[in-house]
Amino acid sequence: MKYVGAHVSASGGVFNAPLNAKELGAQAFALFVKNQRQWTAKELDSKTIDKFVKNLQDSCIDASQVLPHDSYLINLGHPEEEKREKSLNAFIDEIERCEQLGLDKLNFHPGSHLRKISEEVCLDRIAESMNRAIEKTSRIKLVIENTAGQGSNLGYKFEHLARLIDKTEDKSRVGVCLDTCHTFTAGYDLRTKEAYDTTMAEFEKIVGFKYLLAMHINDSKPDLGSHVDRHHSIGEGKIGLDAFKFIMNDDRMDNIPLVLETIDDSIWAQEIELLYSMVEK
Repeated sequence: MKYVGAHVSASGGVFNAPLNAKELGAQAFALFVKNQRQWTAKELDSKTIDKFVKNLQDSCIDASQVLPHDSYLINLGHPEEEKREKSLNAFIDEIERCEQLGLDKLNFHPGSHLRKISEEVCLDRIAESMNRAIEKTSRIKLVIENTAGQGSNLGYKFEHLARLIDKTEDKSRVGVCLDTCHTFTAGYDLRTKEAYDTTMAEFEKIVGFKYLLAMHINDSKPDLGSHVDRHHSIGEGKIGLDAFKFIMNDDRMDNIPLVLETIDDSIWAQEIELLYSMVEK
């Protein structure tokens, strides 16, 4: 079964996110568990946690279909040790917040070398940070999101994801989120059945579908291989509708959150309906 939703607002409190998802007719959703533009936030109190759990139950969305996203400030591969430590501490705090809310995943962008260290050194620093975070926490799976490769961001090659998984000591605590826009602008084509099958075969060979724990469902404003991260509404960008039909009829994407991050939140409900309509009976 497919579980489609969107990255909804948690404005006013994280407990509002399940209600916002329910309004869209979503069966999955993403949220920020704290302000994504700030390093610190007040601790989650019991009232907030209880309200989130109740609203999640009332939304009829299973906790396994919730995909929290960490702060954009965090860079687990930062070349400067002091700044990497700051990122790691913030990352651990977000994992602990997910635990408190009864969730089981945290989605994150791997990190950036800032053109100060090599890709290989940066990837090893990210893996070390992941291992340290896993040691200090329990249960939450760290879900690495592939990137477009914009600027000095890593994670745009399937080999990057595989290296991070390989260096993660507890494989039960790691997985991957494939973003369709990022995949496409990183150079992996999805537009035809042949191209889609080739890309997914490469993903299986290098990373493995057993590690696919989520997807971000976005069309792309930029062209294939542009390494530019600009999302578009479904069917309005350079990827086109066919790729999303392939995903919605691919059993390998069953039972994981499929989350819209498209640019017009006023049509998310329609986009969710559109994606479900693509499922062949």
